[in-house]
Amino acid sequence: MSSFTQILSYDFMINALIAVLIIGPLFALLGTMIVTKKMAFFSDALGHSAFTGIAVGVICGIPDTTISMVIFAVLFALLLNHIKKRNPENVDTIISVFASVATAIGLAVLSFGGNFSEYSSLLVGDILSISRLEILYLLIIFVVAIVFYLLAINKLNAISINPTVARSHHIKVQLIEDIFAVIIALTVMLSIRWVGLLLINALLILPVASARNISENMREYTIYSIVFSLFSGLLGLFLSYFINIATGPTIVIVAAIIYFATYVYNVSGGRVH
Repeated sequence: MSSFTQILSYDFMINALIAVLIIGPLFALLGTMIVTKKMAFFSDALGHSAFTGIAVGVICGIPDTTISMVIFAVLFALLLNHIKKRNPENVDTIISVFASVATAIGLAVLSFGGNFSEYSSLLVGDILSISRLEILYLLIIFVVAIVFYLLAINKLNAISINPTVARSHHIKVQLIEDIFAVIIALTVMLSIRWVGLLLINALLILPVASARNISENMREYTIYSIVFSLFSGLLGLFLSYFINIATGPTIVIVAAIIYFATYVYNVSGGRVH
């Protein structure tokens, strides 16, 4: 029996493989929009708010803390969007303050009585434990992200360049930004248990940053982002199985190697700006 056939003989590996095939393009599409909108810090803050979402669920006695994570993340994302609109010049500082406070509160509640060990797995995630139902949730948000990308990418780019001009062309700036923030929040919260809080932003940004190093236009940018994201996910998954190390960090290491390779190619003259 070949090594590849052996891998596919395990249900948990098949589930993980399907999850990577969904998460790769999903993260790539969202990542291109996140980088274009300069929202990397925003998505990172959402990831760190996961602990507070879980803490809210624990306090309220919600059996499935994923529900409380999602609800809190959506409200947190809309709040940050509102703050960003009111204080655009200090947005990074304000987001950092809110993210730090949310993380601290969540950690304080979850560590009460020495129970934090129950949630420490969220830090690095475990994609090998994903179930078919959770894959279905990822697939749904993937379809939503594709529809949003197809309908709103040009408007989102216009908003990124100049929100005032976008409004003058009757683009509903706040509505589009709120929808985008909610999609990011849902994606982060539905993925964080499998990708890991410490790694999720890296997986959103690294493949996109690699694509940016070698892309000449938006089409190449999107295609390369998807290719690099899928390649990192698949190679990282298989390497982690054979080397017997955590899957999430392995995927990030592969993505980082790709980034540095494309960066060297860029600065060495492979691509002229």
